[in-house]
Parts: sequence; structure tokens; C-alpha cells
Amino acid sequence: IILHSAIQDKVFNDPIHGHVELHPLLVRIIDTPQFQRLRNIKQLGGAYYVYPGASHNRFEHSIGVAYLAGEFAQALRTRQPELDITDRDVLCVKIAGLCHDLGHGPFSHLFDGMFIPKARPGENWRHEQASVEIFDHLVNDNNLRPVMEEHQLVLPQDLNFIKEMIGGSLGPNEWPYEGRGQDKSFLYEIVANKRNGIDVDKFDYFARDCHHLGIRNNFDHQRFFLFARVCEAGGLKQICSRDKEVHNLYDMFHARSCLYRKAYQHPVNKIIEHMIADAFLKADKHIQIEGSEGNMYNLSTAIDDMEAYTKLTGQQIPLSGEHPELEEARRILQRIIDRNFYKYLGRPDTGNERPTEVCTNVFVCLYCIKHLLDMLTSDFIFSLCVFFHKKASVSRLLPQNFSEHIIRVYLKNEDRNLAAAKRHFVQWCETHPFQVLEVTFRSTLLNIVHVLYVENVEDVENVEDVEDVAPN
Repeated sequence: IILHSAIQDKVFNDPIHGHVELHPLLVRIIDTPQFQRLRNIKQLGGAYYVYPGASHNRFEHSIGVAYLAGEFAQALRTRQPELDITDRDVLCVKIAGLCHDLGHGPFSHLFDGMFIPKARPGENWRHEQASVEIFDHLVNDNNLRPVMEEHQLVLPQDLNFIKEMIGGSLGPNEWPYEGRGQDKSFLYEIVANKRNGIDVDKFDYFARDCHHLGIRNNFDHQRFFLFARVCEAGGLKQICSRDKEVHNLYDMFHARSCLYRKAYQHPVNKIIEHMIADAFLKADKHIQIEGSEGNMYNLSTAIDDMEAYTKLTGQQIPLSGEHPELEEARRILQRIIDRNFYKYLGRPDTGNERPTEVCTNVFVCLYCIKHLLDMLTSDFIFSLCVFFHKKASVSRLLPQNFSEHIIRVYLKNEDRNLAAAKRHFVQWCETHPFQVLEVTFRSTLLNIVHVLYVENVEDVENVEDVEDVAPN
């Protein structure tokens, strides 16, 4: 028997992709405290309280994305050697896939999509930004630069390349990148494809989330790898697919639509996430987290210091013990455990009106209910859900888009008259039919609701017009 002592790839037994081999440099990154933190970040936010199987975390998803990123890069390299994809390129793509979600906060999208906008209004912060910052912190804190150079990476060029891939491409009309030139523009579409949304990040979470949720996934990413090619378009090399693969891509869009409808935007899941966000808000100023140079931060300011943010996992609010200042937050979390959720008032039919018209109608409705029942502004939650939007002209038998906008209204205060509030809301909706929203936005009007949440902005076209449609 010969035992190999030389450093070699490490094998991970993944429930989705089977036995996968990861490069020793990726293993060094995985074994850092900054990456191990992802074991405590729920992949699907509050969905675990609805789907018992949805207990998976960002840790295993990140390993899966790293594996698929390498597989995709190798597939392109094998079939198109003229692209000159090097070992360095492949290794950088794998690292970008591994680290693309380092910046997720507690309960994933709940933190940057629901908590931070309310805790720090006007703060334009997303988890992609934090992923880049934590990656820098990870490399520096664990002295990984020499290790990277031992594995033939060229610094700082390759570090810039990895961070640029994590942030995603900016579009075909400019080239601001330092990591790679335009001749390798297609590499920026493997991990986070901002051009059409088809990337290995989605391939992994489609398969992984469906597996844990018990939902069928008909999209075959391995087949996509087989038929993908790099072609020149718009002055850049882009990843393209065979025309006969259009139905496989349709299955991809349909799978995402089903995941949003059945899980990500499940009405109970969303209200639980609203409740967790409210608990975070109640506890925010009372939680102290030590960061760099001994400075102290709370839940919402930890994003300003990566050492503090690395310690943030959402487990900072104890359900028992002292600290009376956390009682309000504990009471909300206890309501989740007791299944005493915020109450659902109803869902209006949205039709085809412009966003400003729908917004005005909804707020007028809630304004009337408020005065009729003597309710407070904070009694209501107004939740706008956007179910995946992507235009696709496929065939006459298939839809050209997957787009649906749903408005849900909830009553937070358990002491209020739910039956009366619901009756007035339903009556108003019946006499004032609503119409479809074109984009999502966040706004307040007449002090009627606490917040209008922006959810899944990346799936909506014309995002730059969001602020223009918000009423003054």
C-alpha cells in the first residue's frame, strides 16, 4: 500500500453533485473563520420555518458553486482551446465561485433586503459589496497572499480578477476591469452573469434548493455545459447556447419561477422574515459586537467593519436570560416559535396600472382602514412580491415572460381587530380593482405603512427608474 503525502485536491461528498474535488488553495480558504461563518447563514432565510428540509446553509452552496464554476470553465477550455483559458484563469474562477456569497448577513437576503434598508435608510449596501470586502479581510487576516503565489497566481492582478467576478460584469459598453482584458470577457459571465442571469450560482441553488424543498427541478445544467460556446457579440466574447437548447433554458426560467412562487415568496415565509427583521430592529442598538481595534458595533453598523461583520450570524438575540432591553425583540421571536404570526389581511388583484397609480390606491385604502379602526402606522406591513421577470421569445406554445406582481397586506399588532380590518380591506379591493406594477420600489406616503420593501430588484428591468416612480 502506497500512501501519498503530497498536497493534492481534497474530496467533498456533496449531496447534490456527489464527490467533488477542490484545489488545495480552495481548501485553505474554506478552513478560515471567515468562510466557516457561512455554516451559520441560512440559505433560504425564514423558509426553514415553513419547509422542514430547508435547513441548508451558504457554506455548502458556496462549495457547490466553486465546483460548477471549475467544471464550466474546463468545459469551455476543452471545446474551444483557441480561447486560451489558462490554469490561472480556472483557479481564479473557482475561487470567485467559492467566495461569491461571503458577504451574506444573517438569514441571507433578509439582512440586506429587509433589515438594512430600515435600520439605515438611504444606505445603498448589498451583500456583493460585503463579499468583496470580506474576501480582502480573509486574505489579509490569514496571510494567504504567499499561499496564492505558491499556486502560481499573479498578485495583485488575480486578486482584482476574483473580486471583479464576485461583483459581476457591468455590461458590454465599457471595460473598467483590471483582472482580465476584453479577450476574456466571457470569464466574467461564469459566476455572476449580469447580462442574462444564466450562471453557475443559479445552477447550484436551483438544484440544491429544489432538493431540500422537495420540489422537482427539470433544468439540466450538465447539458447546458455541453452545448455552451463562446461567440463574439457586441464587440465582446460572450457565452452563448445552441438554439436547440432553448427548451432547456425555458426549464431553467420555469424552475426559478416555481421556486419563487412556492418557497422564496411563500406568504408565511415572507411574514416570518418581516418578523425576524422587526426583531433585529428592536435589538439593533442593544447588541454590541467587537470589531477591529476594539471598536464596538451593533447589528446595523457591523457592515462597516469586516472583523465585526464576520462575527454576525443572527444568533446574537438570546431567547432567555437577562438583558431586559431585548425583551421586545424576544417577544417577536417567541411569536415565531409559537406560530403566532402577523395576520394576513388580503391580496388585491393588481391588473395593469402604472406603479404610481397602484401605490396611491393602496395607500388610500390603508389610510381609510387606519381611520376607521383607529390603527397606527406601524400596525401594517405592505409587502410587494415580484415573481421572476425575464422576457423570452421561445415558441407559440410557451409564455414570453415569467412575471407576476403580488401585493400582500398584513396586520402586525395581535391586539387589533383583525376581522374588521380584513373586511374593510376586502371591500375596498372589490370596489377599486388594482392593476400590475412594472417595477418595484421602496417608499412611504401619508405615514400609512411602515415600509414598502424592495424585493428581487435584480429580476426587474429598468431598475434605474425605480426612484422616478416613487410618489413624493
